Amino acid sequence: MCGRLDQNHTALEYIAAMRWAGDAAVVDSQAAPSYNAAPGTYRPLMRVVDDRLVLDDAFWGYRAPWAVGKVPVTINARIEKLSNRYWAGLLKKGRAIVPADGWYEWTGEKGKKQPWHVHLKTHEPMFIAAIAAPGPVREHAAEAGFVLVTADAEGGMVDVHDRRPIVLTAADAALWLDPALSPDRAESLLRSLAVDCDAFEWHPVSKDVGRATNEGAHLAAQRDLPLD
Repeated sequence: MCGRLDQNHTALEYIAAMRWAGDAAVVDSQAAPSYNAAPGTYRPLMRVVDDRLVLDDAFWGYRAPWAVGKVPVTINARIEKLSNRYWAGLLKKGRAIVPADGWYEWTGEKGKKQPWHVHLKTHEPMFIAAIAAPGPVREHAAEAGFVLVTADAEGGMVDVHDRRPIVLTAADAALWLDPALSPDRAESLLRSLAVDCDAFEWHPVSKDVGRATNEGAHLAAQRDLPLD
């Protein structure tokens, strides 16, 4: 997890929800709103560049150039491992935010998995902590991609999944993006300010969301589970 996002608002709507207090944000995103955003595609990503909030598109997935042939492309990073060699550079200089309206999880046995839509009880946009390596691409898009930062669900969402992306409020997301924040302080911020599990709710959705090419509001709509 998390392997699929609901990002059904526009870039400008996400910027408005961020309530950025600095200079006017730069919006350079061409990605269309999606109820079924999948890894391996370019999705809206917020960063601070020269003290300005920038929302452009980045590849969902990361692999360091030196790791080709050694490790697979990764879509998530555990907060417990952010300080290791692989992620430390991105934690220092590549902190980012992925705006979204929810994410999907799957439960059950292989071949019978049930997808769920997880979202804030307020149904407001959420701001997911991410780390990224924006820059030129030499051989593969994942060299300049991003990953979501995840944490233990701490029992609050264990019936859906034991891990969850770290979601921040708009104000705390701005703190996470601050380039002046040290890596140690940034990691500590995630641990202490992550939106609590109690703020979320989830419902079953159509299995159509499992096919990345499917699109539409019906994918996020609540469905009744079949009777046993």
